[in-house]
Formats: sequence, C-alpha cells, structure tokens
Amino acid sequence: MGHGIAASATMGRLRTAVRTLADIDLSPDELLTHLDDIVTHTDEEQDFDADDAIPGEIGATCLYAVYDPVSGTCSMARAGHLAPVLVLPDGSGRVVGLPTGPPLGLCSLPFEAVDLDIPDGSVLALFTDGLVTSREGDFDEDLSDLQRALAQPARSLDALCDSVLASVCTQPRTDDVALLLARTKRLSEDQVADWAVPPDPVAVATIRREVVDRLAAWHLEAAAFVAELAVSELVTHAIRYGAEPIRLRLIRERSLICEVSDGSSTSPHLRRARTFDEGGRGLFMIAQLARRWGTRYSMTGKTIGAEQQLDELIP
Repeated sequence: MGHGIAASATMGRLRTAVRTLADIDLSPDELLTHLDDIVTHTDEEQDFDADDAIPGEIGATCLYAVYDPVSGTCSMARAGHLAPVLVLPDGSGRVVGLPTGPPLGLCSLPFEAVDLDIPDGSVLALFTDGLVTSREGDFDEDLSDLQRALAQPARSLDALCDSVLASVCTQPRTDDVALLLARTKRLSEDQVADWAVPPDPVAVATIRREVVDRLAAWHLEAAAFVAELAVSELVTHAIRYGAEPIRLRLIRERSLICEVSDGSSTSPHLRRARTFDEGGRGLFMIAQLARRWGTRYSMTGKTIGAEQQLDELIP
C-alpha cells in the first residue's frame, strides 16, 4: 500500500527478506509466516511522524510459489494477494484455488499452502491487482479478459506479456501493473537418478561407484570428483546421524544437484574442525567445493543437497 520513499524502502526490505528465507528452502506457508513476523516487528519499531507517511508494510501482500521440475508439482501460498492464473497447454485457463490468507503484518494468522500438479508446458501467470482493476471496469470482467488474453498463442513469453498488456490495459490504471509469466518444464526420466541407501556404512562405497557410472553415462566425468565427495559425505552423514529410509537422488539440468534424504529432522551444523579432530570436515568441504548447499525439511524428515554449476566445468 502507498507510494513514495517509505513504500519503496519497505519493498526493498521485504524483497531482501524473501530472498534470504527462500535460500534456506522453506515451504511457502512457513516462509510467509516468517515474513509476517518480520513485517509485524518492523511496524512496531518504526515511527512515522510525517502526516503523509504511510507505513508500506500495512497491507503488503505476497504470493509465493515453488515449482518442482522433477515431480511437476507447484506449492503455493498467498498473503492477501490475488491468486495466479494457470493456462494449460490446450489453451484453457482458470484461476488457481488458493486459501486467501491475511495481508502481511495484520493478523499473524497461519498461512496455508496448496500443492498443485501442473502439466508440462503450462503457463502460470502472477500479477498485481493493478492489472485487473480499471477505473470503470468490473473486476470479474477484467479477470476474464486476462484469462482470454493469456490463452492467445505467442512466439515467446515476452511476446505474450506484451500482447496481454496491450489487450488488458486499454484504460488508464489507478495502480501499478506487474505481470510475471512462467512456463513449466518437467525434467525427463533420463535427467534424474534415484537410489535407496541401506543404513550400512559398507553401502557408501557401492553407492559412490554407481554415481560415478551414472555421471559417465551423462558425459559428466568432469563433475565426478566433487559429486563423489558430496555423495560420500552426505550418505555417510545420513547413515551415522539420520534415520531410515535413506535415499540418494541426482538431478541433471543446468546444474548437477546431489540430494540425500532421511527420516530424521535433526539439523546438520557446519563447523570448522580443529587440527587434531578426526571428523567434522564433511559439510565444510562440501560448502567449499559446491556452488551452494542447504537443507530443507518435510513431514517425514529432511533433505540435504549440494549443487554444482556444470557450465563452469564443461565447455
């Protein structure tokens, strides 16, 4: 809500907070809960003396979505924001049914996430209310116009954005307009490898060899050293400190992702081992060699993953 320096500064803080929370792989509903706490505490600390100063946090809305290209599912949650429009490959479109949730910083109520199976090649449209709210138009009619415009064929998403804005924004708008389009692309079975890991330290060597063989089949021998180290350390960590079931997954796309899941929610800690310590260096080595690493949690345990950027290794 609002315009000017206060609202702009607020958006900058919220964007930074969202990026920070997203980096630790929180689920959409949990991320919005933390973001709501940040906004609430910021409101309590700020003092707006100017008569025309509007606290930008009051009424701030957010729609957060995470798409999984392996399973083809998208998890979404919203805090007072308009629900997105989903356009299927056949051209049919609909507004995604999401629980509304209160705007950020108002009620501190829990948010609810929805998992949606999205067909490959669909288009997900996220937008601000300025796109479907004109001075004299009807909201439902404007939303229907948006759905029809999104269903029109276009050579690219950029071209579709241009045509949608030209078709929908025919009257002067009273608010800012933002439109974000994303086309879903599910990874093929050949881009994912999955293993069940026995809870036995002897299995680490066998799993490591199978990973090297799979990387050779993918023609990714240059990435084998770091991947083999990550697999060895993460699988050993899961066997030693985690719980069954333990699974290893490799994902090959623009980067190579190694993920190890287990049934324990115990959080791993990165520490710097002392000179004569016999252990404690595994996660530190992964953090140094991988592009990034992190942990995400689920209802059944946790997943620790490490990512390698392939274009840095392979011409």
